[in-house]
Amino acid sequence: MDAVSSCAVTPVSSAAPRSAVLRDLGRQAYEPVWHAMQRFTDGRDDSHADELWMVEHDPVFTLGQAGKPEHVLAAGDIPVLHVDRGGQVTYHGPGQIVVYPLLDLRRLGIGVRDYVCRIEQAIIDTLDEWNIGAERLDGAPGVYVGGAKIAALGIRVRRGCSFHGLALNAALDLEPFHRINPCGYAGMQVTSVLDLGGPSGVEAIKPVLLSHLAQQFGLELHATPELPDLTMRL
Repeated sequence: MDAVSSCAVTPVSSAAPRSAVLRDLGRQAYEPVWHAMQRFTDGRDDSHADELWMVEHDPVFTLGQAGKPEHVLAAGDIPVLHVDRGGQVTYHGPGQIVVYPLLDLRRLGIGVRDYVCRIEQAIIDTLDEWNIGAERLDGAPGVYVGGAKIAALGIRVRRGCSFHGLALNAALDLEPFHRINPCGYAGMQVTSVLDLGGPSGVEAIKPVLLSHLAQQFGLELHATPELPDLTMRL
């Protein structure tokens, strides 16, 4: 995990930016948003615009599809959910910016590897706004500063469309990460934008991150106050 990964990221080829819907969900429990993402992805077709959902979650540990329960060391009062993304275990909580890009990758003309690289590059470019030098690490998806993880990725692609996404540690209590092996790595250090001298809250970071994500995927974001259907139904 000590070699820097190589990602050749080039602009998405498009005559003009594609319109995409931006929804800021505020603070929400994890499970209703997860099921809403599934329903959106299963119900969309070629006529559906892409969407980006931004959210801060109530405290929760999530295990990916192949996640090993032994990587949860001492969950305590924080719930643990086994979900359908890739990757191992991570933590979500207030002060962390989570973005779920619900994109038709076929329409954008990009593959899964390129998709991951573009998300990582958007995060790296965002952190550079505050002179925080971040990088990728080979074999460990996400973004790191001095070997400490500052952003996690966990994705799923179904019928060529992406859901789940990224979690950037902005200004949150990092203690819960000591209760797990982050992303399946024992002893992995975790850091935040605040701890590295960046803004003390999420609001200054959100527009910068969204701008870089839009640039990476050739999107023009149009915010709407309408929330997705967060009804808890199967």
